[in-house]
Order: sequence, then structure tokens, then C-alpha cells
Amino acid sequence: MALSASSPKWPVLPDYSHDWALVDVETSGLRPGRDRVLSLAILTLDAHGNRTGEFSTLLNPGCDPGPVHIHGLTPARLAGAPTFGEVAPQVGALLGSRVLVAHNAQFDYDFLAHEFAHVRSWVPVSRRLCTLALNRLVGPATPDLKLGTLAVHYGVRQEKAHDAQDDVRVLSGILRGSLGAAERLGLSLPLLECPPRQDYKPYVPKTPCAYRNPGRPESGGALVQGMKVAITGDTHVAREELVARSVAAGLNMMTSVSGQTSVVVTNDPGAASGKLRRAADEGVPVVDESTYLRLLESVQPGRAKGAARQRRATKTPASTTTAPSGPTPHVPVQRTATPAASTGTADLPLAGRRVLVLGGTHDEAAGARARAVALGASAAVNLSADVSDVVVLPGGEADRRMGRITSLGLRVHDADWLLAPTSAPAQSTAGNQPDTAEVLVRGAVIDLPDAGTAWTVAAAWRQQTACDVDVVAFAVDAQELVAGDEDFVFYGAPEHPDGTVRLATDGPTEQAVTADLERLPLEIHRIVIAAAIDGAATFSDVGAIEITATCGIGAAPTARATLDAATSERTMILAELYRRGAGWRLRAVGQGYDHGLAPLARGYGVDVAG
Repeated sequence: MALSASSPKWPVLPDYSHDWALVDVETSGLRPGRDRVLSLAILTLDAHGNRTGEFSTLLNPGCDPGPVHIHGLTPARLAGAPTFGEVAPQVGALLGSRVLVAHNAQFDYDFLAHEFAHVRSWVPVSRRLCTLALNRLVGPATPDLKLGTLAVHYGVRQEKAHDAQDDVRVLSGILRGSLGAAERLGLSLPLLECPPRQDYKPYVPKTPCAYRNPGRPESGGALVQGMKVAITGDTHVAREELVARSVAAGLNMMTSVSGQTSVVVTNDPGAASGKLRRAADEGVPVVDESTYLRLLESVQPGRAKGAARQRRATKTPASTTTAPSGPTPHVPVQRTATPAASTGTADLPLAGRRVLVLGGTHDEAAGARARAVALGASAAVNLSADVSDVVVLPGGEADRRMGRITSLGLRVHDADWLLAPTSAPAQSTAGNQPDTAEVLVRGAVIDLPDAGTAWTVAAAWRQQTACDVDVVAFAVDAQELVAGDEDFVFYGAPEHPDGTVRLATDGPTEQAVTADLERLPLEIHRIVIAAAIDGAATFSDVGAIEITATCGIGAAPTARATLDAATSERTMILAELYRRGAGWRLRAVGQGYDHGLAPLARGYGVDVAG
């Protein structure tokens, strides 16, 4: 469908009526809390799109400004600038009671939250909108979703990239155009609740344990580096000091007890603590503090984890191998036979087309999506500008999106169309660009073309989904086990301590895992990405989950897959990034389980209480 590049009027839908605070930051690095904000610009708009305020400043971070070749902010330029603490009251007044808007909003929000934490305050933002996530829903006819590309599409002049003041001006035009496009599609805005947080703290690096877990000590034997240790109850030595001494000795300090715990330290073995009950159930040895302190004096050397690859991984030629080498996964995943690395869909009748399925039972809709993909199309989970065809199953005619679909002039078909689809050009008469991402069926594998770069696997589901879905990631070794709990990335710990794996939430129905493949330790063989439904709901309530793989923020997807679990399943392994020789591969998995997240995590060796 053709959506005009810009809208002369501000959208009038009541759900789009908000006061906005558009934000852009330039920073000394990419990790909030460790790195600092160097430049900040804010533009405020009322509910009708009228400008109500503007603020911009350089900031003296008190540290090295980082990549000057990108942002041009040298120490000399920043030397006379105010500190964040000096402008925090003014910044807070502009952000308060408004929806924060940014392109890749979690990045800007997290940096501001940590800057406020540095001055013993918190960022006064309760909701945010990511224009990158919004445009992923809209699906404009652009080669990618980078700020500069969207500026051209929405008719906004960009004068100076990586300049906060100019970027926030450009952002205002992109917001206007994006809201107009979303209104024409009848989309709900991906507003994300983010109530003011007071738990952000200045960055304190948490160093993962450098040694593999050797198991439990022999009776009366020594401790070995890498052993997992938990402490419960009062201690004579301050708990913080005891933990610090243990970490310095190479032990892995845990906050819970599981079957993989090596030893529990307590001065009251008769106490009814949860850790001691679990230790008794699992047969974990228990020692008192004085014994533990004596053992700390002679901790034996452990087996070090692998180091990160020091050179750029070479590109691996496309291969038709159907499965990775290595042992059987620890979690019993029933893997579908993998097609060739690049199955090729160019000669299929629906190649380059994007199909949205409405109505039907969960199994009927899943079957229709699978048929569309087998014919070369990609299956959409939401109505977007890149949808070219709509398949209406029984009950689908009552879908609230049908009115929009009719007004947009989309091709509408019944289920029989998928049995013998009519030929049509990949680019529809409405002006769509063909979908160029590699379409993966369940079990399909592709080689990642640039394994030396961070890759992002994003998961999205239907906007009308009522239950919560959590995306998680496990960084596992050749035995399909995590080396430590820090290798489990989830909503409670959204970043690996070394920054190599990160979880981002871009909206109520979209989350993404980013992995810096070149920096991953050599012992990490695979990143397993899964989705878990919170509560008693199942994937029959959620429907399909669409995953996309991209290399870089706002880049065009390299591959996409739409995955359906069975009606009774509550967790699903979505995708895997895994080593293949010197390179990396992506596999679309789509394996579901009836149990919740905790059993899945335990299967990968994560300490989960209860």
C-alpha cells in the first residue's frame, strides 16, 4: 500500500494525544551507567504537535569523551560545559508529565536514568515511545529504519548527523510522519510504561566468575576456583567483605541454592531458611563460617573459561549442512530437520510478498501462515504498510482491522487462495517495496554475513495480546549449559556483566536480544533465545511470534521467521545463534514447551529458586 511520506496534519486519534518530550543524547560510549552523556537536546510538543519548549547543552562528563571521530566532542569543547547535576532540575521539568520520545528510546532513557542517579535523583518519565519500534510496526517503504533514512522518507531535512540539537529537530518531523502513517493503519502506539525508577545506580562492574564450576568439594576437601557458594544467615565477618574475599579467591557467589551449588555457608544450620531447605533437598554440603574462612586460605586453581576471540571472525561460505556439530543439547529440543542454509524463495509464487492471516482457530491460522511461508511469502503478525495480501479465515471478517484493510485497498483472499495463489508482481500496484529479508521456515539456518558485528534478534507479537510475554537468552557452552547465572539474560538482569549479550524492550509487544558475537568468550558456543508467557495463558492466546535478525541499529532485516507454538505451550525457543567454524549461524527453531520459564532455565543450568 502507498503511504504518503509526510502528513500536513497532526494525528487526531484520542490514543495519540499526548504531550511529548523528544530527546537525543550523544554519549562517551554505549553502556549506560559506565559511559556518560556529553550532549543533550530536548524538544517539547503539545498534543497537537505545537512546539512548547526547547533545550540543548553540552555536558562536562568528567571522563574521556570516547569516540570523538563520531560525535566531534573533544575534551576542549566540553571543558567549559556544565555538569549534568547543574542542568538536572531544568531537564526534569521538561521531561515531567510528558511521554519521552527517542529513536532507539531505551538507549536514551537508560542514559538519562543513570545520569539522574549520579545526582541522587531519578528520571521523571512514566512512559516512552521509540520511533524505531513504531516504524517497525508501520513498515514504511524504506531500505532501512535509520534516522537519516526515515528523515528522507518523511520529508525532513537532516543537516548534521550525530548532533543532538539537529537530531531532535529531525526526530520531530519523523514523529509527525510516523504518527500519521500509524493512524492510517489504525495501529496502537507502542507506548512502554516505565515508571520513575529509583534503583539505577552509578555503574559498578560485576565481573563474572572466570572459572568453570568444578562441582562440589570432596568430603573434607578443598575449595576449587569456580565453585558456586551461597551464604545464609548472620555472619561474624561483614557479608560484603566475605563475598569480596570469596570473589577475589575465584569463587562464584550465588544468591540462591540449586542442584549446582557447591557449598552453603551458615552459622545456624538448624535455621528454617529457604536456602538451607533447598540445600538439604539437593544434598549440598553445608559448612560454618570459621570452616569456610579456613578453606578460603587455600582455594585450589580452577579451569579458566575461554577468552574472547581476539581477531575478526572470517566469513563462512554458505553451506547446506543441515545441523551444527556438537553434542546433543542438554534441554531436549526436538529439532526439525534443517533445510539448506539458504533455501531460496525467488522462484516461489509468493516471493517478496507479505501475508497477514485473520481469523480461524489457532491451528488453522498457524497452518495458513506456514503455507504462505512455504510459497515464499513472509507472514505478518500485525497490519503494516508492507503487508501486500490478507487471508481471511472463518471469523476473520469481524476483525477490527478489516475496515482499514478495505480502505487501503489491500488484496483480500480466502483460505483456498493459498492452495493455488494467483501470480502477482513482488511489488504491488499500491507501491510496496518487496520484502528482501531471507524468509526462514522452522528449523532453517543461514550463515551470518558479518560475524564480527553485533547482531540483534527481535521478537514481536500481535498488538492485541492481553498477556505478558518475556524474551530471554541463554549463553551456553558445548554441553548446552550456562557457565554461570550471569549467562542468563532476562528482564531482571537485562545485560551480561561484560556487555556481550543485552535485552531491550521497545514496546509492549516487542523485545530484542543483541549479541556482540566477536567479543563472546570462545567457550560460548550458542546463544539460545526464547519467549515465555507470564501466567496461565498459552500461545493459543498470543498467536504467532515474528522474529527478525538485523546487523546494526535500524538496519534492514537480514532474515525473518514467523513461529507458531502449539495451543497448550507456554514457552518457546525462538532462535539460536551458534558457532560454525570461524563464523556464526542463525537458526529459526520454534520449539515449544508446556512448562514455564523456570524449568527451561534449570535445564540450561541456571540457579532458579523454588
